[in-house]
Amino acid sequence: MSDAAMERESMEYDVVIVGAGPAGLSAAIRLKQLAQEEGSEITVCVLEKGSEVGAHILSGAVLDPSSLNELLPNWRELGAPIETEVTDDRFLFLGPSGGIRIPNFIFPPFMSNHGNYIVSLGNVCRWLAEQAEGLGVEIYPGFAASEIVYGEGGEVLGVATGDMGIGKDGSQKDTYMRGMELRGSFTLIAEGVRGSLAKQLMAKYNLGANSEPQKFGIGLKELWEVPADKHQKGLVVHTMGWPLKNNTGGGSFMYHFDKNLVSMGFVVHLNYKNPYLSPFDEFQRMKHHPMVSEHLLGGKRIAYGARAITEGGLQSLPKLAFPGGALIGCSAGFVNVPRIKGTHNAMKSGMLAAEDAFAAIKAEQRHTELPNYEKSVYQSSIYTDLHRVRNVKPIWSKFGTVLGAPLFGIDMWANQLLPGGFQFTLKHGKADHEATEAASKHKPIDYPKPDGTLSFDKLSSVFLSSTNHEEDQPVHLQLTDPNVPISVNLPNYAEPAQRYCPAGVYEVIEEDGSQRFQINAQNCVHCKTCDIKDPSQNITWTVPEGSGGPNYPNM
Repeated sequence: MSDAAMERESMEYDVVIVGAGPAGLSAAIRLKQLAQEEGSEITVCVLEKGSEVGAHILSGAVLDPSSLNELLPNWRELGAPIETEVTDDRFLFLGPSGGIRIPNFIFPPFMSNHGNYIVSLGNVCRWLAEQAEGLGVEIYPGFAASEIVYGEGGEVLGVATGDMGIGKDGSQKDTYMRGMELRGSFTLIAEGVRGSLAKQLMAKYNLGANSEPQKFGIGLKELWEVPADKHQKGLVVHTMGWPLKNNTGGGSFMYHFDKNLVSMGFVVHLNYKNPYLSPFDEFQRMKHHPMVSEHLLGGKRIAYGARAITEGGLQSLPKLAFPGGALIGCSAGFVNVPRIKGTHNAMKSGMLAAEDAFAAIKAEQRHTELPNYEKSVYQSSIYTDLHRVRNVKPIWSKFGTVLGAPLFGIDMWANQLLPGGFQFTLKHGKADHEATEAASKHKPIDYPKPDGTLSFDKLSSVFLSSTNHEEDQPVHLQLTDPNVPISVNLPNYAEPAQRYCPAGVYEVIEEDGSQRFQINAQNCVHCKTCDIKDPSQNITWTVPEGSGGPNYPNM
């Protein structure tokens, strides 16, 4: 351990949890429940990089309440912000000017949304945090875990928060404050998709050695307030098809909930080939489709955000435990792609990790590999949920939307009707960044200019995300080689960072007859798409100062 690390203050807990999302908060609550049941004590802390719990939470979201029913059966009496039950479930296939509704009976029963709830997942997490604190969990928002603390044997001892008050030039400002170490018998990583610490742990312990590459999508979301006569509370609409081409996976979601609110979102699978494609602009174009715009016209857009989504499913699950801790929630990747749901599995994974950690602590074990967590995941509802849709993503990627949709529909029905479904599991093959083709194979896409009514530009959208960073701090988007964007990505791929980023962070600037790559880090909404899709894998997303990033309201 370095002298600098030894200078940090340290706090000791039984369990340290990084991330106050559904997985981390469910783990914290379950740990305290187990201690109460046994009349014992356990100390638990949760670190959250957002300015408050929920500030960085972005999801559709239609909530499958199965795990919540198990964790807090009396959630209704406890005042959970879960009120809008799904009453109408529609699926549309869109063409350029029209579309068809696909009858619900075509889908297997597990695809139905009836019995689920349309929610603001950020508000659900704020409520879960209240339940956790009521049980004695210590939650620290505004503190970004930036570093893993290792023991002499390579085991994880805990994490350290980043130093505060460092200038862009690396110097200490008047506001400088040394980071703090938070050590635990076990450390649960619940950072969400493509977390910086999870990425380091995956590499150190080779956790992905026996799994397929993780696959990702980018999800963009806007919150709209629409006229009362257009609001259909409880309506869920999903679409696929236009404006995406057949070889690009993705689709839209639209959820009517609460009082005249509509969650409008768009997902693009990040294994797309065309470097000229802009997920943000595809989203803006999609809202002009008559079967979509009829829900939004006369309304007002009140919030915007973007976030990467794990899509690899069962085949891409890494080894879940490592010496001293475990990956839970979207740090591991438990999203069911065709259902567009992962919250229930994230919560369940947190609960299972908590149960194994509690048993290990009771047995006076510290910094060991949790013996039963991974096995319990594979024996749980998580496995059942992911196993029956395991072939959807690879079929879609291989055959495209038009042929792939009926093929993966057949596969899902086989998993509904046959024990174990078809007896094969397809592979993904390669990582998303490897799918990007040379710009010379494609033509630039001429996207319509935003009209300011249904479609908007990136900067006005970022403004609605309430994103804020301390500007005088080191850039948290790090280039392994600063020359690569102009010398490699620009000539080969037309530098796609200008388009795949949904927040206008990356620009190629013409200056005095030469070109320069500019990073507007203050715009970053922490979606992690750059870390995933950069064809040269030259961008590493790291945590900025705590509290930096978006401040999502009701998202």
